[in-house]
Amino acid sequence: MTRYCVDPVRYELIATWGSGEGDLAARVAAVPVGTDLAGLSRLASVLTQFSAAAWRTYTHPAGAAHSLEPGSEGWRREREREAFAEVARAVADPHLPHGGSITVSYSPLVENANRIGRALLALGVPELTEAVRADVGAELAGVEAAELGDLTGRAQQAVLLSREDASPVQVAAADRLLERNPYGPAALFSEVDPTAAAVAAAHWLAAAAEAAAAVSGHPLSEVVREADAVESLPYETPTLVLELIEAGASPYDVVTGLVRHAMRVADGVLPDPAAFREQLEEAEELLAAYAEEDEEDDGEGTDLRLTPLDPKRPARDLLEDLLTGIQGCWLLHDEYAEPLDGGSGDEEAAAEGEEAEEAEQRQDRSREAFAALVRAIAAQQHDRLV
Repeated sequence: MTRYCVDPVRYELIATWGSGEGDLAARVAAVPVGTDLAGLSRLASVLTQFSAAAWRTYTHPAGAAHSLEPGSEGWRREREREAFAEVARAVADPHLPHGGSITVSYSPLVENANRIGRALLALGVPELTEAVRADVGAELAGVEAAELGDLTGRAQQAVLLSREDASPVQVAAADRLLERNPYGPAALFSEVDPTAAAVAAAHWLAAAAEAAAAVSGHPLSEVVREADAVESLPYETPTLVLELIEAGASPYDVVTGLVRHAMRVADGVLPDPAAFREQLEEAEELLAAYAEEDEEDDGEGTDLRLTPLDPKRPARDLLEDLLTGIQGCWLLHDEYAEPLDGGSGDEEAAAEGEEAEEAEQRQDRSREAFAALVRAIAAQQHDRLV
């Protein structure tokens, strides 16, 4: 979301937002010296809350809810998104106290728009009012652009947000980036919605796992776990993704399901009580052993994770793990495949006094050969992505 702040020296209202490569800032308006800074700070605070409400319609789209029936969560999300049309009026003509009471909107978006309008009236600076109205429009336009898969301008902040859905336009963009570099180019984190990028990365991980399984003889869903023996890496989440894809789930369903689950945990909700009960049952022996060993221990190692992802940043966390999984697939493939130079492996090369530069070149050739193999498999299996 966009955060608004006040420069108390220059008397300026400033908007800032993340871009995936550092934060950006833009001056919204300069106000006359002597303007009430406390009032200006209150305006900045409510503008930030307004932005959070607007971007929540992007991260929690109605289409990702289970139902759109009246009164359902999807129905409420749909009403909130439709409230974009009411914002301009609320800012220009906000609800004011009357007879000791004030009308409060059920919509967080519209209510924050009313609060913006009241804050502007209290400050009474016409130039500020005009500038803020324009900026509110720009903020909503940024959300709308992100919904369409256009992450330019202010919509670029979407690369830092986890979304319950994935735009086909953004999935296709991520797929093209991974086709150029299957190990994950930096642009995946600065140009693409992370949920969409993770959908594409799950597809490419499955292709990489297929290549590694073919040469190693390990089951497809186990290759990243096996790669952990070559080089330590977080294999749990990539392994879970591979298991689900191998069971017939699509990369889209796997990724959006995991991200949605983590987002609900972040909201303080236990989304799958039945699965949690299974976790508790599986942990009974561990808990019993802990109680027997040391009742005074602090319980380290007995925690149960409600989600395999970081609830504060689930989509980007998942994307990072999937790319690490692709790297792990290469490690395992490199461990089992015949050396490209016809030798008998790293040990023999080291025994012959291979120079560090030559070793690095051999590794580069291995990585590129594996990338070419993964590209071919990903192209053959492209139907699972779309």
